Formats: sequence, structure tokens, C-alpha cells
Amino acid sequence: MNLEYTREQFALGDSVRRFLATVAESDPWLPPKDSVDTSGVVWRGLAELGVTGLIIPEEFGGGAGTMVDAGVVLGELGRALDCGPWLSSAIAAPRALARIGVSDEAAELLSGIADGSVIATLGLHRAHAPVVVATRNGNTVTLSGTTADMPDASVAGVLLVPARDGDRNALFAVETAAPGVAVVAAPSADRTRGRSHVTYAGTPARWLGELPERVLDAVIDDVLIAAAADAAGAAERILELTVAHAKARKQFGRPIGAFQAVQHLCVDMLETVELARGGVMHGLWAADAATDEQRHLSALRVNAFSGRLATVGDTAIQIFGGIGYTWEHEAHFYLERLLHWSTFLGGPDRYLREIGAHVVRVARPSADVVGA
Repeated sequence: MNLEYTREQFALGDSVRRFLATVAESDPWLPPKDSVDTSGVVWRGLAELGVTGLIIPEEFGGGAGTMVDAGVVLGELGRALDCGPWLSSAIAAPRALARIGVSDEAAELLSGIADGSVIATLGLHRAHAPVVVATRNGNTVTLSGTTADMPDASVAGVLLVPARDGDRNALFAVETAAPGVAVVAAPSADRTRGRSHVTYAGTPARWLGELPERVLDAVIDDVLIAAAADAAGAAERILELTVAHAKARKQFGRPIGAFQAVQHLCVDMLETVELARGGVMHGLWAADAATDEQRHLSALRVNAFSGRLATVGDTAIQIFGGIGYTWEHEAHFYLERLLHWSTFLGGPDRYLREIGAHVVRVARPSADVVGA
């Protein structure tokens, strides 16, 4: 695999960065709001750039891009602390539909996602043992239960819901405006991300396909890797802001960046960001091109590293000093973004244990040979 972007991918990143910078100039950066105006300039602009359908096949109006292409956009959105549902609608939903197989129902949904007219999101909380239950009555399907911590549900028009369908798990599509749907905002340490608990009470739903454990694992890996790309972009940007501050802020007549203690902190941040970048690039490549085992291990590694990546935001505030703690400064919003990533779909300890278990399984045959 190549750990460098192609010329086309650099151009894609530049286009997204210039667009987001233009938006920031016309609408000064403010702390994130409780909801996102998805009819506003950012969402329309992303749709016009063609990136809402970036990884969707051309036959459904998409760009047929790769996960590495998606990682380029995610990095720019993370740098800009974008509050919109791009990861949910442009990555999580299309990857889930692609993994289960595109039915006629899914094809219509993909076309809407590609042109930006439909915003979809995917609920993965407890997806292996869903508490949402599907009930069939002839050709009609209804859902009952609750999906916790569903991202961007407050702004989505379609919810993709894993549910128990008899003796199997399946994926269903639910209109947010359908009867019996209740969306309640969930508390979160990260105000740049909207999360909700969604309850269904006899809610009409459309069956999209079976969701066996192997497929669900692959979808979760895709979403973990995509979220890591967003977090890496945020970490890269707060590092840049911190270094710029260290060059400009003076104490005792010298820039604070001239002091060795501050230099060491900045170097530690750079090392962490670069390690994260390499892991994310491998994960994005693996999501499309590697074996199931390689992809899963890559997803485990990026999430196991998430706790360390969060320290980039913590160190940044330490270098910014008192100004970094104020509501008016953006540093703590980057910290919130990175802290949320470090707990996304389980904290790093869970993934470290799984990596350790894999290492033991791989090493055991060799140990048995030596012992013999």
C-alpha cells in the first residue's frame, strides 16, 4: 500500500479546504449549535462538490470513490470541526448498504444520498444484540424498541436501524417523520457532534437486507476507520494552531516556543499525529483492499490508539495556557472532538485487550513448537 495521497486526492482535499475556508470567512466560526441547518450553505456546498456521493457507485449518481478518497474529505472536515452529518450520511449509510447488498429499496436511498437530497444515519449501538424488534404483519413491518447514541438522528431524514427479525438480525430503513418515532438529544462531552436516543413504537419500516455478524463487523470497522480519519484531521489542525501560538506568544521577551519544555510538548504532539496518520491511512486502504482479518486488526489499532490521540488536544490547551480554557477560544472544542473519538463505540482499553488476545493467538503456535 502507498501511505501518500495521489495528485487527485490532494486536489480533492484542497477543494474541500478552500470551500470550508470560504464558508468560515462569510460566517465566522462560532461554538457549535445544538442542531445543524442541513439546508444551509455547508451541506449544499458539499453536495455541489459531489462529495456527498463520493463513495457511492456511479450507477446511483455517485463518484465511485474509495475509502482513501473519503479519508481525505474526513480529514478536512475534522480540521474545520464540521458539525454536519457527512460521516453518517456519506460514509456509514452507503457502506452498510453496500455490505448487505444493494436492493431496489437501497438503490433509491443511495441516489438520494448521492445528490444530497437525503440525509441518512446508521445506529450501531448494541447492533450485535439489538433491542429493537421487527414485527411482521403480512407485507407490513413495524419496529419497537430504542436505538441509543445514534449520531445525527436529529437532522437525518432516514434512519438505518439494525433490528431483530425473527431468528436473525436485519437492517431496516425508517423515516424520521414516521409515526411512533421519538428522537431525544443525548448528552455528550462533544458539542461538535449531535447524538440522540431514538425510540420506535410500532413504527413502519422497510426491510433492506439481512445483517449477519460478519457483515456487521465489517460495517463497524468501516465506521471506526472513518471516524479515526476525522479525528486525525482535528488533531493535525490543533497542532498547527498550537505551534503558531508558541511562535507568537512571548514571555520574558522570548517566544514560548524557544523554551525547551514547550518544544518537547510540541514534538510529542507531532509524533502522535504522524503515528495516527499512518494508522488511519492503512485502515482506509484496508477497508477496501485487505482481507477481513487485516481490516479488522487495522480498525482495532486506530481505536486502541484513540486515547493517545486525545492527549494532543490536552497538550494544546496546556501550551495555550489560560486562553485555551476560555469559551471564546476554539482549542477546547478540538479537545472535545478528540475525547469523543476516544470513547467512540467503546474506549481504547476494549480494543487494546482484543489486540492483545490476537497477539497471543498468533504467538501460541510458535511457543508450542519451541516447548516441544
